[in-house]
Amino acid sequence: MKTRIGILGMGGVGGYFGGLLAKEYTESDSVEIVFIARGETQKAIAQNGLKIIFSASSLSLGLYESEITVFPSIVSDNSKVIGKLDYLICATKTYDIEESLLSIKKNITKNTIILPLYNGVDAPERISDLFPDNEVLQGCVYIVSMIVSSGVIKKIGTYEKLFFGSRTASITALNKLQSIFEKASIESYLVDTIEETVWEKFIFISALASATSYLNQNIGEILNSQSSRAVYVSLLNEITMIAAVKGHNLPADIILQTILKLEKTPHDATSSMHRDLIAGRKIELFSLTEFVVNEGVKYEIETPTYQMVLDKLSSVLIPN
Repeated sequence: MKTRIGILGMGGVGGYFGGLLAKEYTESDSVEIVFIARGETQKAIAQNGLKIIFSASSLSLGLYESEITVFPSIVSDNSKVIGKLDYLICATKTYDIEESLLSIKKNITKNTIILPLYNGVDAPERISDLFPDNEVLQGCVYIVSMIVSSGVIKKIGTYEKLFFGSRTASITALNKLQSIFEKASIESYLVDTIEETVWEKFIFISALASATSYLNQNIGEILNSQSSRAVYVSLLNEITMIAAVKGHNLPADIILQTILKLEKTPHDATSSMHRDLIAGRKIELFSLTEFVVNEGVKYEIETPTYQMVLDKLSSVLIPN
């Protein structure tokens, strides 16, 4: 019996990691990768495959690009075609969690292990509310990647990391997934303290998404402007206070670590929320900004900078 892995969400994260998995296991007798896609994305991948463009730079070569095209064994949104899944990797936008998962509920058995790779930290609880009998892992990724067009993903820079884990899941099932990732040349880490790891990523992406969207600036512009950098640091201070009050055991220098991490990110890049805002699409305002404000109210922690960002973004676009 093949281990069947579904990839739900063919954007920058799902498309990239799903593409690496499909590249490795297209002809495999032991693992089958299923792309769950609809509309133009499904049509483009079915006809032309999924293209991943790698864009990086070096001192010797300057800016250079390479690409691969992969063809999964299945790309569909039809439950009968998708079939039963052993693992489900979820990488849609956070505002699509409930709708996207319920659309494939027939493919999720009581033994399906679900790995959320979303930007927020509220996904595992929301998924468990939908599927209380399933093992829902925790996970996060660090990567700069985006949709160029239907069926085409571009990854910028060389930095990528995928973290996942669980306090309750079978270690056999976790190790099996880790082995599958490693064979596909995915830099993945199975970690015991996954909740803290996820919150470290959330601190990074929440402050970045909120700052870039509020200021309408990319990473380099924020780092190089004293006033913009002050807004970003203020966001970091507020969200790390929330994390501390919630009892997460984060590094004492988490703010410095986060700033250093940002400085290593391509300076012409920005957050996915900022890209969506510029394009007039739905944005993940609830999971990335409003969630922090709500947690502040819950724990009686002042979050004036997050509130300022929320007020402005709520007025310019309908939040989701």
